[in-house]
Amino acid sequence: MTMEFATPYRSRSQIPPAPGTPYFIEKGMGDRAHLFGDLFTVYAGGEQTENTFNFFTCEGPKGDLIPAHSHPDTYEVFFITAGAVRLFVEDIEGRQYEKLLTTGDFGFVPKNCPHSYRIERHHSQIVGVAAGPGGTFERFFENLGTPTEELGLPQRPHVPAPEKFGTVPQRFDVAFLLDHQWRTR
Repeated sequence: MTMEFATPYRSRSQIPPAPGTPYFIEKGMGDRAHLFGDLFTVYAGGEQTENTFNFFTCEGPKGDLIPAHSHPDTYEVFFITAGAVRLFVEDIEGRQYEKLLTTGDFGFVPKNCPHSYRIERHHSQIVGVAAGPGGTFERFFENLGTPTEELGLPQRPHVPAPEKFGTVPQRFDVAFLLDHQWRTR
């Protein structure tokens, strides 16, 4: 049996709009959005966890580096369940790190640290969890990207207009660093 709820973001969703309700979601059936060449699927967010954490997946093809960004109040986890993802992180002292993560590998990004990633193999998947005192940012994906009912990757990459990047930080704890340069390899 599938239950559907209306949320502030969607006319129908399998995610309950408030905390305190146990629920189950079949693979891929969370709230989905296309952003860049990737498919993001949210399974739990601020509404369900009283703004303590979120849980989402990112699936994508081999592609380009996503724009560098940071989360001033949010810690982020990257766990690779398929394929390979190259994670770039800069610590608060300015030291930069680059690591190729493959299936079963884990990456941690502290709050306020610039980071980016590039999917290195087709059909890669990241499980993401983010938490912090600033709340959660999972609704960023559908606000900067395009909400979708599709289960697959976008037919064409969804690249937001440059001015749209500036609308995100106040609402979703995401600060884009469009001029950031990675000095690793």
